[in-house]
Order: sequence, then C-alpha cells, then structure tokens
Amino acid sequence: MSSHRRVLFVITVLIIITACNRPLRSRSTPPTTQQNSPSAKIGTSEETISSGGVTRHYLLHIPSSYQQGNAIPLILNFHGYGSNSKQEENLTDMSAKADRENFTVVYPDGLDHAWHDGSGAEGDADKQFIHDLVANLESQYSIDPERIYATGISNGGGMANRLGCDMADLIAAIAPDSGAYNFWQNCNPSRPVPVLAFHGLDDNIVPYDGGTPKAMEPPIEEWAASWGMRNVCSSTPEVTTPTDGVTIHTWSGCKDHADVILYTLANHGHSWPGSTVMPKSITSQAVNATDVMWDFFKAHPMP
Repeated sequence: MSSHRRVLFVITVLIIITACNRPLRSRSTPPTTQQNSPSAKIGTSEETISSGGVTRHYLLHIPSSYQQGNAIPLILNFHGYGSNSKQEENLTDMSAKADRENFTVVYPDGLDHAWHDGSGAEGDADKQFIHDLVANLESQYSIDPERIYATGISNGGGMANRLGCDMADLIAAIAPDSGAYNFWQNCNPSRPVPVLAFHGLDDNIVPYDGGTPKAMEPPIEEWAASWGMRNVCSSTPEVTTPTDGVTIHTWSGCKDHADVILYTLANHGHSWPGSTVMPKSITSQAVNATDVMWDFFKAHPMP
C-alpha cells in the first residue's frame, strides 16, 4: 500500500471511529432475559469466550422475536481495521434488521482491532476463534447450522472472504463490502460458496482497479471473476444497471446455485452502502447493503 493510501486509510479510520462511536440509540435494545429460556438474552450484549487460551470479545444480538427451540440464521459481521464490534453494529444497522427479520447477528472483535486473513499462526488463531464462537453460540441458542453467513467491511470483508475460502463447511454464503482481499488467490473452498460483494469506484483505501502487489490488492472485478471460476459459473458475467450509479455483475449458472454478484457503486468510497453514520460524500444511498445481503443470504442456505 502506497504512503498516500496509508494516509487516506488513517483518515478514513478516524472518520469511521468518529461516526460510529455515536450512541447506539434504539438500534441496540438493552439485553433482557427471555421468560421461556433463562439463558437467552434479547437485544445486544457484550460477551467473551476463551479461544486458544486467549480471551476474545464479541457483541451478540438476539432478535426480539427469538424463541428457544425455533432455529434461526446467524450472521457473523466483521469490523474493519482499527474499528471494533460496537462501531460495526452502528455502521451496518444490522441489529435492527435482525429484529425485523428474526436472525441472530454476532460482531466479533479482532485482536488489536485487526483480522489476520492470511496463513500462519495469527490467521489460524482467528479462524479457530470463529469456530469456537459459533460452537459456543450453537450450544446456547437455537441456530440453524444450514444458515450461517459472514459479512464485514474492509479488513473485515477480507476476513469474511477468508472464511468462504477456508471454512465452507461452516459458512453457507459470504457478502463482503469494500473488502481488502489479501492472499485472494490462495483460496480452495471445499464446495462452491455463494458470494455477494459491494465496492465503490471512488474507494481510495482499497482501489477498485487494484494495486501493488496484486496478490494483496486485486482488481475487484478480477477477484469476483475468480469466485465465478471456483463456483463453475458462466465465464462472462451479465452486466446490468438497475439505477443510476449502480452496476451489477452477475456470474450465474453456477454449481449448486452458488451465484457470484458484484455491486459496483459510482460516487461511493470506502464505506457501507446505505449507512446513515458515514459521511455522505463517500456513501452511496442508491442501495442498502444490509437489506440486499439479507435477501441474498435468505436465498442461499447451505446446499
């Protein structure tokens, strides 16, 4: 990453921290204990788990309509570099969506506010944390094992991508936003994985056209096409423009219906589409990423 982009990255992180540190207001209801299940806390609660001998932190949101015994989907939502779980909840407004649609969402925290999506001990530790976290949640709550999904922004988007590559036995589909897809060519999922992605043409942190080295900063359309190849999709995507500023690349005809869809957004930078807490100058309101990805997830359970 060039020095110019490092400066822009730091500025963007500060913007995200400032915007997302606003009070969570009604989006995160205080946790209460459900009457028919003493262990179920409704709303957002701060939790910890031990993984690999290290205490790991996460936010958990249980929807208001949750009932023990009725299995519901789980979405893993990963924050970006320098951010945290509380900011990610506020940025994406996904807890409010969970209440409306009846799914559980968990916001894990990376050590030192970062995710390690490459090989090596740190990457293995982060993946083990996710394995342990999901197993822990499944032991306490009614989670549908066929409907566990991953999303995230920037470095967190890269982590969602890594789970698609390395944990396809657990993750049904992924939907990264503004993803930093480090080591993107090192990806050998055990089955075709449905992929939905969002990326802005004006992203100065993770450039749409890629950077140097390519192994760390791929051109986004080439990254999406690589998923199309893995999923045995049509070699050429269908390109549509449903509204001004939105271009959709769709690789269809995929094995196991593992579609690959890329939303390319004009007038959009390193931000979450549809977010109300990020600066308007870098945030497209032409689509709401949280709404679109939930529709995608619903259509793509584990085959």
